Amino acid sequence: MNAKLTNKIATAVLYLIAGLVILLLAGLLGFILFNGVPHLSWHFLTSPSLAFQAGGGIEFQLFNSIYLLFITMIISFPIALGAGIYLNEYAKQNIFTTIIRTAIEILSSLPSVVVGLFGFLLVVVKLQLGFSILSGAIALTIFNLPLLTRSVEGSLKSIPDLQREAGAALGLSKWETVIHVIFPAALPSIVTGVVLSAGRVFGEAAALIYTAGQSAPALDFTDWNPFNAASPLNLMRPAETLAVHIWKINSEGIQPDAAQVSAGASAVLIIAVLIFNISARWIGKALYKRLTSAR
Repeated sequence: MNAKLTNKIATAVLYLIAGLVILLLAGLLGFILFNGVPHLSWHFLTSPSLAFQAGGGIEFQLFNSIYLLFITMIISFPIALGAGIYLNEYAKQNIFTTIIRTAIEILSSLPSVVVGLFGFLLVVVKLQLGFSILSGAIALTIFNLPLLTRSVEGSLKSIPDLQREAGAALGLSKWETVIHVIFPAALPSIVTGVVLSAGRVFGEAAALIYTAGQSAPALDFTDWNPFNAASPLNLMRPAETLAVHIWKINSEGIQPDAAQVSAGASAVLIIAVLIFNISARWIGKALYKRLTSAR
């Protein structure tokens, strides 16, 4: 068998594998959207869920997912940004940094249910925060932090050393070079990583079952005092998210239209994740063009 024929066969096999993966993914997305989109309506998105009657919606679960994502990113992004800057710009290659990177790799490979059980034992039970948005946000921070740290570090590492040398030649300190030269150059990649990780957090369920809880108390959207029990901003209330709601309906849902609610909620979740992924690419390209004046 000559080299040209071998190359053609290998190329055909690779295209076949790629096509099968795309076909499988498209089929899965198409199945979820085909079954779920017909059940979507404004009433479905803005009505509370009903446990024993048909006609319920996902109002509180959708808000809880967005609010929990917001709190998680507020906690995790500054930590990941600082860790990424330290590991790429300041840390020396020694046993200490090796242990840190090994720990990050181990944490990033942990199943989310293990993170949830750890959060339950530490945050819910030991720290006595109970099933709450804050407990869920801490668990999701543990779940999201390793991947976000690696994303920030990789974004900074992609910037050529020539820019660091240029900053030093201009008399800038290392910190000034990082803040005024390296970070702006890496910002498009960092934002892309943040948006993609946000989509991953938005669809998480296993870690939240044991920390944020499986109930969605009624919320008063006219009460924005975070210390009131019915306030949407209360961090200490249980918060069933959209992903947990889908799992709960499919496992123990007793409402007459459980299948329709599950299909509609799944479609909303898929659409949200697709928006995160598409917007990540768009925002990254827009920032790159704006910061580099590229056309």
